[in-house]
Amino acid sequence: MSLLNLNNLFLFEMQKESSDQRDYTQEIEDRAEEVMRIMSSRTGSADMRRLRQAFEMAREAHAPQRRKTGEPYIFHPLAVAKIAAEELHLDVNSVIAAFLHDVVEDTPHSVEEISRTFGPDVAFLVGAVTKQKKEHYEMSKQLDNFKQMLDAMGHDIRAILVKLSDRLHNMRTLASMPAEKQMKIAGETDYFYAPLATRLGLYNIKSELENLSLRYRCPHEYAELTEQIEADRQFQSGRLARFREQIHDQLRSHGIVARVFTDYRRPYSLWRKMLKSGDDFNHLKYRHFTEVVFDAPEGMTEKEMTLKIYSLLTDRFREKPGGIVNYIDSPKENGYQSFHLKLLADFGRWQEVHISSERMMRESQYGILLTDRSSADFNSWMEKFRVLLSDIRRNHPDANTFMESMAASFYNDDILVFSPKGRDVVLPQRSTVIDFAYEISPDLGRHAHYARINTQLASIKTPLHRGDIVEIFTSRDVHPNPDWLNHCVTYKARREIGEYLDHRRKSPYRRCPVCRPLPGEEVIGYSEKGDFQINVHKRDCRVAIRLASQYGDNIKSVDFHPDDTLYPVKISVRAVDRYHLFIDLVSCITDRLALSMHSFDTETADGIVTCHIALSVHSYKELEHIISHIAAINGVDEVKRIVEVED
Repeated sequence: MSLLNLNNLFLFEMQKESSDQRDYTQEIEDRAEEVMRIMSSRTGSADMRRLRQAFEMAREAHAPQRRKTGEPYIFHPLAVAKIAAEELHLDVNSVIAAFLHDVVEDTPHSVEEISRTFGPDVAFLVGAVTKQKKEHYEMSKQLDNFKQMLDAMGHDIRAILVKLSDRLHNMRTLASMPAEKQMKIAGETDYFYAPLATRLGLYNIKSELENLSLRYRCPHEYAELTEQIEADRQFQSGRLARFREQIHDQLRSHGIVARVFTDYRRPYSLWRKMLKSGDDFNHLKYRHFTEVVFDAPEGMTEKEMTLKIYSLLTDRFREKPGGIVNYIDSPKENGYQSFHLKLLADFGRWQEVHISSERMMRESQYGILLTDRSSADFNSWMEKFRVLLSDIRRNHPDANTFMESMAASFYNDDILVFSPKGRDVVLPQRSTVIDFAYEISPDLGRHAHYARINTQLASIKTPLHRGDIVEIFTSRDVHPNPDWLNHCVTYKARREIGEYLDHRRKSPYRRCPVCRPLPGEEVIGYSEKGDFQINVHKRDCRVAIRLASQYGDNIKSVDFHPDDTLYPVKISVRAVDRYHLFIDLVSCITDRLALSMHSFDTETADGIVTCHIALSVHSYKELEHIISHIAAINGVDEVKRIVEVED
């Protein structure tokens, strides 16, 4: 253990010993009264009595317990209740549940007792955040806990908000935990809780959870980034102040009052950008952005005011072409709205500027908390979540794919793309044309052949960007193949492709990757005990010869007949160069034989042409037929198959 860690351990033990000797009675009362004060402005006297009763039950239940710091355990429920009341503005039953969230898990009290005392609503919320103790877990303790909370969230969004309050306080006090516990809790937070807060539109909580996670997972990187941000803030301070003042002056001169301030991106955000771009901190663009926040005057909409400010700013500063992102007309999935652009400051650097109303700023901080729970938008959001959760549970019951599917489907930053008729489709970042096609309809996805993105021809594997217009072209001859799974991210696309591949008739044969036999060739089989597929080899294959000499009893006769399966092959053609030779070769393959070529490479040296042609065939007989037709072309001297070993 390093000297620094020894010192930290020594200080921690000293603090713990000091804590053990303190009388916390008054401090506990003061913290409880703070929660009561926050809730009193929006809660009636009867509910305030229930709130006090919940605190007293929690204090009595946790009285023997201490936190790792040596402080009374009741400090944790008090802190969680305060977060729920003050930062998340939750209702009284949610705050009661926050007081009691660990009572069932850590003390003799039961959910039934809580239901009798505080009602079934509180009991449901407490039960939702209580880790179930089982002899055998369906997946793992952690994953079962995640699934339990997601199930509860499908019934009532408050369940996950109480859990986020709990997680936020745990992260704020994570320093007292050993390194392995820090990694476990920080990993859960980064993978599950922070993305969930993002999708709920809880920007402040999402940002704090992400940064605390990075701080404990990668403390040196976090500390270095924090120092770099502060150094950059000091270096840029003067010229950014002048830039803000110029914006103020431009708006004031036209009678517009707005708040203008610079906000630096947090270490986690910059860390992700650095990973994505490969840039170091000093070469990273847009480490900060300038916010212009207004109150829309009477008789003018927020969009009209935004466009007026945009017009005035671009009169004063040069605008970067293509630098606009309009989140007002096309909000993010979590409801975020703003108008982003880039302006050239007088000191010669592009500056990212966000124009937002006070309402937009407020909703970007509190997201779903400000949404009317009885509104159509809220109900639509919840129904989408329920359907998704049910679908994933049904199709991915195993631990390896459940959370991955949830993360891929629901917790990514999103992009908005459009069909040619203007239908908008929300997809996770890094989505491709395949994802878009399956989002429109499974049939479109299954037969997607190629696309046009913003009228430009593109492969179905092409990544999409916000604002792209995507047109899909299909062919009934096109079907999903395993490689598609490497080029899609949405749960819907991956599920549909996986189901197609699973239900496609599985061959009892596995082709040798060395000799790569075709149906109709002279072949032999090899099968180990318990292996349900037979490895098929050409009879002259060196692997088959070795296996026959060592494991002769495992050699089997096989009937490797052709079916509708296509096998990729490559042939080599050598010919004397002449006028029209290339056209004759292509015409023979595409017109006379009606085949598609995957590639056609040609090289001419000293009057001799060498061509490598890749295509697909059903059988060895079909390949021989192709070779005989090509060999009959005037000038062709040699045609043969090339067998390349698979990687």
